[in-house]
Amino acid sequence: MKIQSVKGLQVFDSRGNPTLKAYVTLSNGTVGEALVPSGASTGQFEACELRDGGKDYHGKSVTNAVNHINTILQEALVGKDADCQATLDEVMIKADGSENKSNLGANAILGVSLAAAKAAAAAYHMPLYRYIGGISGVTLPIPMMNILNGGAHAANTVDIQEFMIMPYGAKTFAESMRMCTEIYHTLGNILKEDHFSVSVGDEGGFAPDLDSDEAALAYIVKAIAACGYEPGRDVFIAIDAAVSDWYKNGAYTLPKRKITVSRDELIDYFKALKEKYPIISIEDPLSETDFEGFASITKQMDGTQIVGDDLFVTNEKRLARGISEHAANAILIKPNQIGTLTETINTIRLARRSGYNTIMSHRSGETEDTTIADIAVAMNCTQIKTGAPCRSERVAKYNRLLEIETELGAAGSFGKR
Repeated sequence: MKIQSVKGLQVFDSRGNPTLKAYVTLSNGTVGEALVPSGASTGQFEACELRDGGKDYHGKSVTNAVNHINTILQEALVGKDADCQATLDEVMIKADGSENKSNLGANAILGVSLAAAKAAAAAYHMPLYRYIGGISGVTLPIPMMNILNGGAHAANTVDIQEFMIMPYGAKTFAESMRMCTEIYHTLGNILKEDHFSVSVGDEGGFAPDLDSDEAALAYIVKAIAACGYEPGRDVFIAIDAAVSDWYKNGAYTLPKRKITVSRDELIDYFKALKEKYPIISIEDPLSETDFEGFASITKQMDGTQIVGDDLFVTNEKRLARGISEHAANAILIKPNQIGTLTETINTIRLARRSGYNTIMSHRSGETEDTTIADIAVAMNCTQIKTGAPCRSERVAKYNRLLEIETELGAAGSFGKR
């Protein structure tokens, strides 16, 4: 179980941008591999994704981060026990020495962190979810399936970034996938019949030029009903507004419609959408700095899941502040926002102890790596976001969850909230 070597390689993500792949090899020859995703709509409080700058790949190359894996992290970790995850992660954090992992790069550190866990799991002949979660990791998350894109994820006229469906009427993860894919394809057919484009955004959702966000919701309700499901009972809608991108000088300007509103007006807007459509979850409805506003909308929209993504950035300290101020009631979990597996797990544990729902999430610049599916089950996350069912880097996560459900059999559960 001793680490024999640590290596990095520059590869590419789903948007054709450079990212990195890490390899951890153990003394018995076992190898763990992990690829690191990248976000388009990123919060200012996220750990540092180190890129080279300059002209190569428009400044997005990651050769410096790869070099840090091959030198500093290699030297720091060789000879260490691979199954002491917290120790490995702490060694890397200390080797970096910064508050936000800006010296070595959170992308470099996370790649090695996940690769080490996968190597240790393989050495024990265990699936990753079992290695991380032990016998208690048994819950398959409800998919938050992205079926229509706007905002920074699509070159269209829709301001809200993601429109998702949540199949609460499903009894198993496999059934939830059937329901979601039926609705997805039906939505595509309906849009096509109305002469809209059915091209897709970064995360695979359709990206039509609709008149408004409300038009997107109406089309989704129509698709749900056309499949024989009841909106608001069998299937609900979740949205990711990604509002941090709208905020400037104390007000919010919808970037595509160019309408400027106050915080209270924006809250009222989401309340009005909730009254008209079966919306059960709203992610990032306000600025990433507005804990007070998040507390207000959480109180005003009691019964609605209010999700902090940019607000919390998978950071235990920021989550603790949110809990103390009653800001939001759910947290999005993105391992690359914080940079190590241990810190990711600690944040999930704090959220669960505090009654917050936990939502494992992909990034818009994804890879074929399926680690987040295993982490979601290991930590009994209530939900998972991993895009539409039409791009392989998204579908890979869904397929991994189907495998895990089969492996768990009667020991598994689905749909806790």
